[in-house]
Amino acid sequence: MVLHPNNNASSGWTVGDHLGASAWMRVSQRQIDAFGVVTEDLEPLHNDPSWCTENSPYRQPIAYGFLTLSLLTKFMHEATADAMRGHAGTTSYPLNYGFDRIRFVAPVVVDSRIRARFVLKGRTCRPEGDLLRVEVTVEIEGQDRPALIAEWLTMWVTESTMAVTD
Repeated sequence: MVLHPNNNASSGWTVGDHLGASAWMRVSQRQIDAFGVVTEDLEPLHNDPSWCTENSPYRQPIAYGFLTLSLLTKFMHEATADAMRGHAGTTSYPLNYGFDRIRFVAPVVVDSRIRARFVLKGRTCRPEGDLLRVEVTVEIEGQDRPALIAEWLTMWVTESTMAVTD
């Protein structure tokens, strides 16, 4: 399947299409700590390796679930070769519409490698654009259970749909 960036990305996609998989990414303690600082949520389970050694069933820090969730946009851009990215000079773009379901299935321990897979599960044409329902699975390298599963909703707005909403 060929994805066409800066266009109506969903127009050539069929429900059930595998949209791609991102590259593997290592989740470092530095990233986990930075996320804790930015969100003002410093928690020993994530940010204190010594505490984890003595108190956590994982014996090492785990990534925040919301850190894993926040990486979905990066993973989507990689998996779709930027087909789901708006660019300056184009008239169509994606809007994050939210999630119908998010489950944090397995912890991502520090220095694990994760990647995401995307499958188009639905498309609804609306006056404001195409509402895409995308099934996301974030895998942990070497593990059977995923870190995260979600149904992500994205509204793809095009020039023709913008005229309807003005």
